[in-house]
Amino acid sequence: MALRITTLALFLLSGDPLSGQVTRPKEVRELAKGGSNAIPQLQALLKNPDLDIRIEAVKTIVEIGTQRSLDPLIEATSDSDAEIQIRATDGLVNFYLPGYVKTGLGASLQRVGRGIKAKFTDTNDKVIDVYLQVRPEVIVALGKLARGGVSMESRANAARAVGILRGQAAIPDLLDAMKSKNDAVLYESLIAIQKIHDKTVAPKLRYLLNDLDEKVQLAAIETTGLLQNTDALPDLTGVLNRAKSAKVRRAALTAIAMIPDDSSRALYTRYLNDKDEAMRAAAAEGFARLKNPVDQPLIQKAYEDEGKASARLSMAFALVSEGRVEVSELSPLQLLINTLNSRVRQGEAVAFLIELARDPKIRASLYPALTGGAKDERIYLARVMARSGDKDSLPALEKVSQDTDTDVAQEGLRALRNLRARL
Repeated sequence: MALRITTLALFLLSGDPLSGQVTRPKEVRELAKGGSNAIPQLQALLKNPDLDIRIEAVKTIVEIGTQRSLDPLIEATSDSDAEIQIRATDGLVNFYLPGYVKTGLGASLQRVGRGIKAKFTDTNDKVIDVYLQVRPEVIVALGKLARGGVSMESRANAARAVGILRGQAAIPDLLDAMKSKNDAVLYESLIAIQKIHDKTVAPKLRYLLNDLDEKVQLAAIETTGLLQNTDALPDLTGVLNRAKSAKVRRAALTAIAMIPDDSSRALYTRYLNDKDEAMRAAAAEGFARLKNPVDQPLIQKAYEDEGKASARLSMAFALVSEGRVEVSELSPLQLLINTLNSRVRQGEAVAFLIELARDPKIRASLYPALTGGAKDERIYLARVMARSGDKDSLPALEKVSQDTDTDVAQEGLRALRNLRARL
């Protein structure tokens, strides 16, 4: 019987990939058929002088996507070509967040002469689950790339990756990267810092509150609020009073509302009846975080008079925060729960409920809907408990993890893993 040898077998038997045997990207793609066993050959090709070979090698390593892919991808982040750095970065994120390469920066890459063109997606809300542990070497490599990549695109992309992977160890790198003054790097670094949520970084961001690029300025304002930098309240108030842009004014008041301080009460009172819905909503959220029951009659009247859904949700948030924890047909807390079924507003409701559920009394009011509400209520309340639950949340989440609906059960199991990791 004639001996049949596949193209892949011939290739693997041919010796060192650096010896000149590999001359075309097609030959690199053949290696993918060997799965993770082909990783050593592919890693060797990352040193090939032919750029096309190296690009194909990193793409193939990403495609294989096993644990053995991590070391060569870390190596590829130090390549002298921006496309390879970007594809390696996306591949590292993809290992911890499967499917990321389909939407990451690498998915939009185009070669233009010696340079590249790529477009970041408008949304940057991805972040890995708390229970996932990222190898320290991955964060070190991404941090180094954020502050010293060969292009601003690869640096910004690395900063985005640090945020998605919650890479706290790379915060010094992000701060160093921001010295570049490049708008994309600044923006992605700010969003990464938001996701990592290290409050000690906040004072180092105040200089960006008046940045000339509105997108960067908005991100800096939002980050300052999320990190609750009380010392920046005068700066935020100054931005609110001086800004001509409605977006900037809304962001400034929203950030002020994230930082509980009685000195801001007059601002909230002034804007609670503003003609701008977003300003009314931000004012209500400020009252919510003061948690003073004396404000309840003022908020209740505004709630009853409000005709816009978003502002009304913010006022419901305030009323619950100030003590209205009952769940009844027309109660504010029931409105928030009901809104979990709305594709348009469910993100707002989840954010408010994550804050509210830190209070044991409010958590107790949510458990009936968590275990017996509509499908979306069970799914999104499981996510709320993953972020804000405590030991008392475990029995309810155990029940959700055994739900007859597989989507609900999977969300319950995921929430349990995240909560246990956090506890």
